[in-house]
Amino acid sequence: MISLPFRRQTQGSIVTRLYGTIVAQARSPYFYADYGVPDTVLGRLDMILLHLVLLLRRFGQGPEALQAMGQEVFNLFCRDIDHNFREMGIGDLSVPEEMRRVGEAYYGRAAAYEAALAAGDGPLAEALMRNIFGGPADGAPKLAAYVRECVASLSAQDIYSAGEIHFPDPAAIAVTQSVTGERS
Repeated sequence: MISLPFRRQTQGSIVTRLYGTIVAQARSPYFYADYGVPDTVLGRLDMILLHLVLLLRRFGQGPEALQAMGQEVFNLFCRDIDHNFREMGIGDLSVPEEMRRVGEAYYGRAAAYEAALAAGDGPLAEALMRNIFGGPADGAPKLAAYVRECVASLSAQDIYSAGEIHFPDPAAIAVTQSVTGERS
């Protein structure tokens, strides 16, 4: 098939790019090396969930078409996780139960992060400690600052229809946190 230079992107390719950006950001080594996020399958899933929550939170504040695109991103996430479970050797009969757990994790974290974002930095760091770190962690305040920076950055972006979003650089926030103790 010949690709024309001015061809419009399909909704599917936009959704794929958005989800790819989430996954790429969640895999940033800074989260695991500098922030102390557990470098495990669950730790990486938690980082994907965090970025998915942040993006879908922003999409939920937009018009109906943007909300529909957010649903497509969520659907792609579910298909990807289902595929990964199967690749990891989880049997066909167990995959639905694992997907139910992932769904509960997403919705529970979305509610916790939304409430924490409304309440301030302390509750956000606590929610992150509970959900991502599994207990007290020095990296939770850094991650809370990163999350707040993400919220600000995503709310300022209006290029979602192109399938391009930009998350803040976690390395820059980690350096700012460790030097000044304040959010950048």
